[in-house]
Amino acid sequence: MNFPMTLRIAFKALNRNKMRSSLTMLGIIIGVGAVIAMIAVGSGAKARIQEQIASMGSNLLIILSGSATSGGIRFGSGSVPTLTVDDAKAIATELPSVKYAAPVLTGIAQIVSGNQNWSTITYGSTPEALLIRDWPVVMGRALTQADVDSKAKVCLLGQTVADNLFGEMDPVGQVVRIKKFPFTVIGVLALKGQTTWGQDQDDTVYVPLTTAQRLLFGRNFPGMVRSISVQATGAETLQQAQEEITQLLRQRHRLRPDQENDFSVRNLTEAMSTAEESARVMSLLLGAIASIALLVGGIGIMNIMLVSVTERTREIGIRLAVGARERDILYQFLIEALVLSLIGGLIGLLIGVSASQLISHFFKWPTLVSPQALLLSFSFAGGVGIFFGFYPARKAAKLDPIEALRYE
Repeated sequence: MNFPMTLRIAFKALNRNKMRSSLTMLGIIIGVGAVIAMIAVGSGAKARIQEQIASMGSNLLIILSGSATSGGIRFGSGSVPTLTVDDAKAIATELPSVKYAAPVLTGIAQIVSGNQNWSTITYGSTPEALLIRDWPVVMGRALTQADVDSKAKVCLLGQTVADNLFGEMDPVGQVVRIKKFPFTVIGVLALKGQTTWGQDQDDTVYVPLTTAQRLLFGRNFPGMVRSISVQATGAETLQQAQEEITQLLRQRHRLRPDQENDFSVRNLTEAMSTAEESARVMSLLLGAIASIALLVGGIGIMNIMLVSVTERTREIGIRLAVGARERDILYQFLIEALVLSLIGGLIGLLIGVSASQLISHFFKWPTLVSPQALLLSFSFAGGVGIFFGFYPARKAAKLDPIEALRYE
């Protein structure tokens, strides 16, 4: 087969019917553009969730205090303080699967600076809390064990709190009032963003645990904490850490075998991985739905190619009569179908990338266009052209030369 000659003939045939060729490519253009845009939307959502998961910390477990029952009404986890600072120390020192453990005491507090004020979640904890969360300080310094031991009235501000209280001014060294007590700002935490459930992680304040117990939230239940944050030594030891923590706390709380736990251990890494898997499934689903448009475009190519075979029956008969082989006719029509698909696919790629950028700009939805998605969509468009063009090409190649020459 003379491939350059066959390719030239195919292009001439398509060029003779520019409008029909353009309309034929339209289905492929729309299909590829839709696939690129939908995959970009799904991939963007997956990437956003992965960022949010990473911002929460790695290999993370949260231990919550127990629940209470009053008058037949059961209250949720954390309603009764059953965890202590000593529980956290025991978890950190006695369990080989645990890297860090930090007791946490939380509450809502009004933060005041000059004529500005802001209500936010205030955490009383130890320096390990920020190590567990992989949360660096971008201005000033972090909490130290000396701050905890001395019950220092110092605090770290999240970016949201710092912006609302101080604007462009450097907050480090400034004094704020938390529940009417003066605290010196020693640092500002790095930007974290939202969690997978929409909570602003930067709308927070950290103070030493002992200070929170003495001044802010611990007066009713001295020595008790609401939760304990734990980081396992690795992803492979998460399950082991969860089991060991449960056994240790049952022993420390002197629970009988028939008694329920007065605490709960939650694997946040596992829960967030489920959210990531949901985003992946959504990405695949969007891509599959958009691929239907490609298949519709392929059917359009097959229909137009069948019409083309009928119109050019006499031309095919002449070519067969002067020595063209069946495979020459087959390749000619296959190349025509492939050219239509690839040109349509290329235009569709440009439209898909542009549509992804427009979605991101106007709807503020994260999109991510990967080279692999572009290559896959372009290759799939070519495959659609070959698949749906094969039947018309084979029909043309199998024409009887004599019957074809007689065709009017």
